[in-house]
Amino acid sequence: PEPEPEPEPENRWCENGRPNWAQSRFECLIFNVGGLKLAVPLITLGSIHQIDRRFNALPGQYDWFIGILQTPKSGNIKVLDTGLCVMPERHDPASRETLAYVITIHGYDWGLACHGVEQSITLEPEQVKWRTQRGTRPWLAGTVLEHMCSLVDTDGFQAIIAQAERAL
Repeated sequence: PEPEPEPEPENRWCENGRPNWAQSRFECLIFNVGGLKLAVPLITLGSIHQIDRRFNALPGQYDWFIGILQTPKSGNIKVLDTGLCVMPERHDPASRETLAYVITIHGYDWGLACHGVEQSITLEPEQVKWRTQRGTRPWLAGTVLEHMCSLVDTDGFQAIIAQAERAL
């Protein structure tokens, strides 16, 4: 018998310009980083950890790598300075001092540091202005105009991280 085909990854982009998880109604978690509102699809969400200590920068890493968060359930999580990753031109280095949470993404060993977790929302695909040109900001899936937030493409984030790690 032939082997079973691999299941489709949840975050694969379809011909209609949307990821698999956005073919019908989907839920997102809105969080904020330095005044910027971002939304991550709940289907990709791992867990949320409160930051109860400051991180020391590790030598030989990119500026956006804050440090390692040790958790009992998730193990060691690479914590990213989300603001520096998504809007380096507007980033305030002092904002690192007030980061409060790390949002982990299912299947990855990293998490997005943020200042606050706001709310969970349900969206129809039509409520998102989907990105058609994905080269300059691969982490950006689209914009949710009603909530004035950017919808995160977690696989796009992973591609940036993997490319940077290969360059080290």
